Amino acid sequence: MLNFDDDVVTPTPAPAAPSAPAAASTTAAAAPGMPAPSPTSEQVSGYRAQMNEQPQSIATAAPAAEARAGRVRAEDKRVINGGADVNQLVPFKYTWAWDKYIAGCANHWMPQEINMQRDIELWKRPDGLTDDERLIVKRNLGFFTTADSLAANNIVLGTYRHITAPECRQYLLRQAFEEAIHTHAYQYIVQSLGLDEGEIFNAYHEIQSIRDKDEFLIPFIDVLTNPQFKTGTFETDQALLKSLIVFACIMEGIFFYVGFVQILSLGRQNKMTGAAEQYQYILRDESMHCNFGIDLINTIKLENPHLWTEAFKEEIGALIKRGVELEYAYAEDTMPRGVLGLNATQFKEYLRFIANRRCQQIGLDQLFDKAENPFPWMSEVMDLKKEKNFFETRVTEYQTGGALSWE
Repeated sequence: MLNFDDDVVTPTPAPAAPSAPAAASTTAAAAPGMPAPSPTSEQVSGYRAQMNEQPQSIATAAPAAEARAGRVRAEDKRVINGGADVNQLVPFKYTWAWDKYIAGCANHWMPQEINMQRDIELWKRPDGLTDDERLIVKRNLGFFTTADSLAANNIVLGTYRHITAPECRQYLLRQAFEEAIHTHAYQYIVQSLGLDEGEIFNAYHEIQSIRDKDEFLIPFIDVLTNPQFKTGTFETDQALLKSLIVFACIMEGIFFYVGFVQILSLGRQNKMTGAAEQYQYILRDESMHCNFGIDLINTIKLENPHLWTEAFKEEIGALIKRGVELEYAYAEDTMPRGVLGLNATQFKEYLRFIANRRCQQIGLDQLFDKAENPFPWMSEVMDLKKEKNFFETRVTEYQTGGALSWE
């Protein structure tokens, strides 16, 4: 038995196994007492070819290792095209991203926490909802069930690998998880109400107003998920920035809002309250996603001002206008007649109001004159007051144990 008083014996290495014949011919040692043979010209050529086939592993390994060897400094970090080690979270530079990550964790919720019994009873009653109200519910679920999957795919397969600030990556991971929770929530509503899953989950193929919105988004996903796409040039950096604007300002900042208003309006009339409560939590999450995206966009602009050209700004303005048109077409499709005290004309004004807000947030001129908010109550919903009354089901600002205040 070995103990700490014994001498440690270094084992003698076993003789190496003989190489394959081809390798042995090029590296065979000379016989004892004889000089090593010089390599043949074929061997030299083969070695050089091998070196040329693997330039990256030899030429770049040393600089990469050298870059990681030093301690990360906050001033060396960049949101894109950064040279600092992305595995080192601290020291923080983008504290706004970390703060949003912490807030997202504190706001954690799960769909099963919401009781859907009243919704189920209302949906099953023939006179529980009008046909127009049922259409709104099904169209909403048809869009949202795949929209959040598109958002998650864009983060996980595209955006994440191009962002070089670890604080921002940390929030993107949280955001991707929240998109999964949202998809879970829509599935939970579909299952609870006993809806035709094939009809709902295929709506983005079969309903034109939904398909048009998704087809608008998909090219911007495809750019970033292309394995050959890399930032570092003027053109590719602009392409990344454009994609971020489309998803933060148009998808999460415009495309979701008609649906939010419709379902939350049902909840305000004491209908589909379980679904409305879930949409309320989703709206809170999406508002933070939108705000994070806008902070990310503005930071990239600050660090790369050459990307923000007049031509680029005009292109972004045109994309936002197109987003407003598509969402208005969706509003007309989901409510061909006035319902819940809402009508499509109100949504046209609301979408213009939101579009102006998004433009203002990223430093563009407003696109629509004198647009006003016809749904001021939506601002209150987004604020999500901390307390709910005795008859409501749960605390809106749900917090996990580590975030609870016991004062």
